Amino acid sequence: MNASPSAPVSPFVAGLRCHCPRCGEGRLFQGFLKPRAQCESCGLDFAFADSGDGPAVFIMFIAGFLVVGAALFVELRYEPPFWVHAILWIPAVLIVSLGLLRPLKGLMIALQFANKAEEGRLER
Repeated sequence: MNASPSAPVSPFVAGLRCHCPRCGEGRLFQGFLKPRAQCESCGLDFAFADSGDGPAVFIMFIAGFLVVGAALFVELRYEPPFWVHAILWIPAVLIVSLGLLRPLKGLMIALQFANKAEEGRLER
């Protein structure tokens, strides 16, 4: 197992590719969204990985902007009936949301690792 890579790995590249934030080689997830216990390549323990609701918040903004903007354009340009909007935009919301969820969760975990983010503590 390679404990330290020779060149630093970009957290943006590793995160969006859903790879290990330390080595950039091992896969970050087992299944769709569950992080692995450790990297299969370098052995990094992924116990620190807690992206919380961060990816979901960003996805709501991105998907909302894209889908609502497209829906407004279609409504103003073509004035279709409401059932056409339902057929167009419900699948669009699902595709955009699910398509972005895994890469953005990987990005959040990689940025946590790169910035050494941890839970806040009160010092007395």
